[in-house]
Amino acid sequence: MSKGSWWWLPFGTKTWVLRTKTDVDTKFKDVAWMDEVKNELIEIVDFLKNSKKYKDLWAKIPKWVLLYGPPGSGKTLLARAVAWEAWVPFFSASWSEFMEMLVGMWAAKVRELFKKAKAAQPAIIFIDEIDSIGKKRWGWVTWWHQEQEQTLNQILTEMDGFDKDSNVVVIAATNRPDTLDSALLRSGRFDRKVMVGRPTLEERKLILEYHAKQKKFGKKIDFDPLSRRTSGMVGADLANIINEAALKAAKDNRKKIDEKDLEYALEKIVMWPEKKIKTLKEQERNIVTYHELGHAVTAYYLEHADPVEKISIVSRGQALWVTRMMPEEDSYLSSKVKFLDEMVTLLWWRAAEEVFFWKGHITTWASNDFERVTKIAHNMILKYGMDEDLGTLVYYDADKGDYTPFKPFSEKTSEIIDKKIRWLVEEAYKKAIELIKDNKKLIEAMAELLLEKEYISRDEFEKMMKEPKKIKERIEEIKKQDQKRSEEKKESKKSKKSK
Repeated sequence: MSKGSWWWLPFGTKTWVLRTKTDVDTKFKDVAWMDEVKNELIEIVDFLKNSKKYKDLWAKIPKWVLLYGPPGSGKTLLARAVAWEAWVPFFSASWSEFMEMLVGMWAAKVRELFKKAKAAQPAIIFIDEIDSIGKKRWGWVTWWHQEQEQTLNQILTEMDGFDKDSNVVVIAATNRPDTLDSALLRSGRFDRKVMVGRPTLEERKLILEYHAKQKKFGKKIDFDPLSRRTSGMVGADLANIINEAALKAAKDNRKKIDEKDLEYALEKIVMWPEKKIKTLKEQERNIVTYHELGHAVTAYYLEHADPVEKISIVSRGQALWVTRMMPEEDSYLSSKVKFLDEMVTLLWWRAAEEVFFWKGHITTWASNDFERVTKIAHNMILKYGMDEDLGTLVYYDADKGDYTPFKPFSEKTSEIIDKKIRWLVEEAYKKAIELIKDNKKLIEAMAELLLEKEYISRDEFEKMMKEPKKIKERIEEIKKQDQKRSEEKKESKKSKKSK
């Protein structure tokens, strides 16, 4: 087989590519941070390498493996690693490529793919986006559904029709396993289902260090702080951070990457690039400043709120301002006290409008915060059973995303639910008002600093909260620095003119 050769079907549509052994250069050590996932796939590699010892014991190795998880988590990377470790041909296909306008062509492509794979065995077929054709079947019938069902039936036939002596393993990937047809997922077909989840704190550090090895850094970087600030990110996001840092260093004509480049890359990916053109008027900048400081100050005083990472009133992407709050450690469960503190943090803005501005000046800025607060209160009462009076009953329909359409409870219970939700929001709002009034002078001083500087880092914010008397000193320092810069610019312009 020639390197990277394409198989062509009679009707002239390029369907999939066969990668030979030398094409696939990804090894298990390149995905070393996925130890648990890798252990699930080692048996597949061993089967393709040493199939005889399994057949002698009549052991049936899973030949259909489903990798599922969020986009960018490394499903394709793992499939390539399995192909390299087993050292076998690797058929790569996206299931959306099988869709044709011609009737009957979808199923024909499936038959042809499996025929070629059996001819090249031992081999691996990697099918990406299997949910695009393997979705749950519905009752109604259209041309599209008929063709999809035919194709799905052909896949199911191939699953059950594998020869006993066949050395072909199919690895499929999807971001949405919940949409797959139950016939695909039953035992005997996708026998092995492997979740490729988001990396943990330790795994994120390993991923960052792995990608950093391929780049030039000015000094040894400790990636522990960066890994803590990237909670929830997948491997593709972390690789992008390192790459964006390298792009920034190259753009500035520097030979080495430093910590400032990593900070820039993280902010660009999480909060979008800064807008150079100022879009806010002076009055709006004042409003936005109090808004962002409000989230930060309440989060500082509330025990269970996520700490502030950065406060900025510079426009980024579609956002006119950003306050970034990141958890200090990975969390997989949320508690009632955390929800309550989050509600207080979100309701700060409307409370700030009431305290710092006259009531006729209430704006639309807090609309998104209201939506999030209402959703949290709804979920606490309807979904998570976090009310003592209503108990651990669920008044929520997962399919509809709200109250069940035919309420299995009385109108009196419905009134109690409404009152409970309103009470939660009102109590959170009262707490936000109290926090503002207790820290009014401090917030006003910090607002002056934020308007002057446009952003405040976490370290600087926490220092000011502990030593509020030094805020004015910091403002004077920034003004002197700005004045010095403007004078230097004027002198440089004069020297250019004289030359």
